[in-house]
Amino acid sequence: MTDLAHPPAASMAALRRAARALTTARIGLGRTGVSLETRDLLDFQQAHALARDAVHARLDPASLAASLAGIVPGEVLILRSAAPDRTAYLQRPDLGRKLDARSRELLAQLPVQTEFDLALIVVDGLSALAVERHAAPLIAELLPHLGGWRLAPVSVVEQGRVAIGDEIGAAMRAQAAVVLIGERPGLSSPDSLGAYITWAPKAGCTDAERNCVSNIRSDGLSYSFAAAQIAAILAEARRCRLTGVALKTGQNGSRADQSDRKPIEEG
Repeated sequence: MTDLAHPPAASMAALRRAARALTTARIGLGRTGVSLETRDLLDFQQAHALARDAVHARLDPASLAASLAGIVPGEVLILRSAAPDRTAYLQRPDLGRKLDARSRELLAQLPVQTEFDLALIVVDGLSALAVERHAAPLIAELLPHLGGWRLAPVSVVEQGRVAIGDEIGAAMRAQAAVVLIGERPGLSSPDSLGAYITWAPKAGCTDAERNCVSNIRSDGLSYSFAAAQIAAILAEARRCRLTGVALKTGQNGSRADQSDRKPIEEG
């Protein structure tokens, strides 16, 4: 007779293997005494090293801009935040939220009579790896959804945070801004890309005024699904002239952002 409280070791091992096949999370780890098995410890150390490398890696903005130039219609601008280097960027988040003087001058040279519906802004954030891998293919998937939008020149920003998109969107007189940014690496996701959508971007916008589609990567949201979600939020934002918590909760007659409701088949 099987003791259900203490199933056989072989059954437990099979259960752990089945569960671990369904997720990249660290579940069902084995033990040797009070310690992790060597295999799992080495795996953890490798994942931790990849996450650290992703945070400290520098973006090659010229290479990314060249890739985007073959996808987007129009100019690709290369901008920088006020953070002079990666160390300052990591220690001073406030510097990553505003442009340096040269970038402001570059934006000021845009034709003053031009107004845009949407600014697409690609920012290295905390994972340049995510941006280098996923920004261009995601934009390629997104563009067919944006037929009715007047697009501003796409911006590639080095050493930037999410809020830098507010200054760029305002300078371009864009109705909305989408910031594609490398998210803080996790132990199983050093290359996760996030999309932050803001209606009426301007200095001083808070995170409560944005909507986010996150975990865009090979083992997360596919480019096609993420692009459809971003486009749906943009369409609703344009209809209601708002984003953020108000759109999420369905205020002002919106149908609410459904980006957190991912269909099972997408996994």
